[in-house]
Amino acid sequence: MEDNIKRWTAKRKSALVVEIIQGKTTVAEASRSFDLTPSEIESWVEDARKGMENAE
Repeated sequence: MEDNIKRWTAKRKSALVVEIIQGKTTVAEASRSFDLTPSEIESWVEDARKGMENAE
């Protein structure tokens, strides 16, 4: 993913969440790389998981 992201669109958030779920990166690594708080990224991951559960 691109390191100089100024705006986090839904598409970019979901791409990062997929990388985390697939084990390609961790929340800690993404937090450092993109200057985001771990709790912010974790909330995106949790929202994605809730969405997947509701898709059944």
